[in-house]
Amino acid sequence: MKNVVACIDGTDVSTAVSDFGAWASQRLTVSLVLLHVLDKSEYPAQTDMSGNIGLGSREALLQELAELDEKRGKLALEQGRMMLETAKQRAMDDGVIEPITHQRHGNLLDSLLAIEQDTRLLVLGKHDEKLKPHVGSRVESVVRSLHCPILVTTDTFKAPEKVMLAFDGSDTTRKGVEMVAGSPLFKGVPCHLILVGNDNEAHRKQLNWAQSTLEAAGFDAPASIISGDVEQVLCDYRREHSIDMLIMGAWGHSVVRRFLVGSTTTSVVRNATVPVLLLR
Repeated sequence: MKNVVACIDGTDVSTAVSDFGAWASQRLTVSLVLLHVLDKSEYPAQTDMSGNIGLGSREALLQELAELDEKRGKLALEQGRMMLETAKQRAMDDGVIEPITHQRHGNLLDSLLAIEQDTRLLVLGKHDEKLKPHVGSRVESVVRSLHCPILVTTDTFKAPEKVMLAFDGSDTTRKGVEMVAGSPLFKGVPCHLILVGNDNEAHRKQLNWAQSTLEAAGFDAPASIISGDVEQVLCDYRREHSIDMLIMGAWGHSVVRRFLVGSTTTSVVRNATVPVLLLR
């Protein structure tokens, strides 16, 4: 059975990641895996300084540097273990039975690709860009490479009471509608459908299909066609209707997904004030 995988890194957002992971795993009735990756970019291998050290002191100093690197690595591993234990206890307090903890030493993307086949939903935290300036590119790299749904959280957990799906009639967003309709993740949660574009017969037909599909599955599914700038329309609608989570396709050629391609993926994740569920 596939799992919900929540990536814990010890920053303030890790608490929300753990909570969203716990919420999702219980809604989906699957196991929760709490993953910590000790990224080799943050703990690089020892640098060869032999060319800058005098012959008399070189051997002793290199040995000392090696011992310091080893100690630093052990401390980082222990810190990761403690973070995972804290997250595990929090998930258990949230009602999760026997959360699974994994710690890996390597590259985040490589680690996620290694377990992709067993991942039903990946949960990542959105950081303050001032503290983690490369997080945007990391999220983009993960979303481009993995083919499972990815939930990018804010730093505060709130169980969604209203969600919004940015629909454009594409294969990705049609699959998104079917996923929401067929999954227990959002059962009982109103799902607003927004199509950004001109109000014409083709768009109405596409949106009616999406609305009918959700309503047939028991959802309250208000649907709207709104023209204008995609980002502005989605942000305004979210604010006006107190939406708790955005759902949208991540890549492609339609207007909604063009909005997310390339550097704008980083922009939407950075600027969103609610969690964003990205579909592939």
